[in-house]
Amino acid sequence: MREKTCCFTGHRQLSAEVAEHLRHELDHLLPELYASGYRYFGVGGALGFDTLAEEAVLDFRRSHPDCKLILVLPCRDHAARWRFADRLRFRAIQSQADKTVCLAEHYYDGCMLARNRHLVDQSSLCVAFCTRTNGGSAYTVRYAEQNGLKIIRL
Repeated sequence: MREKTCCFTGHRQLSAEVAEHLRHELDHLLPELYASGYRYFGVGGALGFDTLAEEAVLDFRRSHPDCKLILVLPCRDHAARWRFADRLRFRAIQSQADKTVCLAEHYYDGCMLARNRHLVDQSSLCVAFCTRTNGGSAYTVRYAEQNGLKIIRL
């Protein structure tokens, strides 16, 4: 299944212009990934790029029902402190996901990194929007490279 699985990683804070551009790129990329045999799409349930990727996969799945959205959450209560509107958006995504994996019951130091490693460990391709050399997305891209994953940088 790993050879048919793609994970996504990217920044949480996106301007409206960048988000619109990324969504357009994702909408064009998903058919290419599908044509290459990818059917499972793992995303980490974070704000920003993760949310865009999750919604793009869900939209693509409407015409390709054999595609699966897999949410990999660092902990069950990870969205508890989000703004109300963001929590509603997340719940709508989660209710449509094909599978949700919660790696811990509650937040702990390192649970986000555990989530990122899990996404990479289950995938053969990583789609990344990463413009910085530090932080969780940069770590995830480096980890993916070290583990031999193909990387598509948006």
